[in-house]
Amino acid sequence: MSQEPTATAAGRPIRLLLADDQALVRGALAALLAMEPDIEVVAELGDGAQVAAMVAEHEVDVALLDIEMPGLDGIEAARAITADSTGCRSLIVTTFGRPGYLARALAAGASGFVVKDTPAGQLADAVRRVHAGQRVVDPSLAEETLVAGQNPLTDRERDVLRAALGGASVRQIAAELFLSPGTVRNHLSMAIGKTHTTNRNEAALAARDNGWL
Repeated sequence: MSQEPTATAAGRPIRLLLADDQALVRGALAALLAMEPDIEVVAELGDGAQVAAMVAEHEVDVALLDIEMPGLDGIEAARAITADSTGCRSLIVTTFGRPGYLARALAAGASGFVVKDTPAGQLADAVRRVHAGQRVVDPSLAEETLVAGQNPLTDRERDVLRAALGGASVRQIAAELFLSPGTVRNHLSMAIGKTHTTNRNEAALAARDNGWL
């Protein structure tokens, strides 16, 4: 049986929103965190599209966001929360501990980034620290990010590599992005060089694995 939420220094428990497209994971996180006496799970979502609206509706203090979700990914959901200036803080909790994701999440206004295999007690502590205005980052991921460096790709190079991930041809990519085939080839060539790969498929996979897309 879960404990009744107890008040924080602000006079109420930390109001938490969970957004994860995997129902089992979302339910497990909700059950574990609801056992904490100072945390109350007030909303659960399976996609990112309604996160900002639910944050406002439920007066959420901290939003736990998965990265890969339908509708709107966790990084863009964090950006939307930041733009709304509700005072809610975002904590990315994901299976994909890729260095580029960390940099993008922090740039979007997220206050923390941890992986899903973080022990429940540490995750609850991360929620408290983020709520208190601190930044929380998985130490190993922070080190990997420093080693990996900045995302070297331009926005257009990222666009063409995203399209290439699905196996699209140059002409298909050009049509999708309203570019000429020659321009697409130029962007792909630059991306291949920056990712130190030999073709567009390898470049797209490398960019994905680094969290740059």
